[in-house]
Amino acid sequence: MKVLDIADVAEGSGLPPSTLRYYEELGLISSIGRHGLRRQYEPETLMKLSLIALGKAAGYSLVEIAGMFGKTGEPELSRPDLHARADRLEHQIRELTVLKNAIRHVAECPAPSHMECPTFRRLISLAGKRQLARRNTGRRGSR
Repeated sequence: MKVLDIADVAEGSGLPPSTLRYYEELGLISSIGRHGLRRQYEPETLMKLSLIALGKAAGYSLVEIAGMFGKTGEPELSRPDLHARADRLEHQIRELTVLKNAIRHVAECPAPSHMECPTFRRLISLAGKRQLARRNTGRRGSR
């Protein structure tokens, strides 16, 4: 069986060894032993790290990602949870698309100042209402 040194896993995954050790502390990955002071990993660790990166990109926390791996270390993904996450991502994409278009408008607006632009003023009003709605529903927006 081929064994990967921590440096090989770091190079193959693009993650620093400190992150690999942290993931090991969390139980996300596990070494199969040591060669001197250097941790050794199975080659499948690189696939697991790719799955972890995908989960992080989808907005899952490391704790949530850890819960997605079964006792054997194989992914056990709930399809309904994945559909719900995809729906949240779709909503976020729509919101970000609106924001992107608004920023482009403000950047290209011919009004003498942003405050004289009716679209910009409407955006400010909507942002304030959205922030208030989040506060009232217990969600916190970026500060």
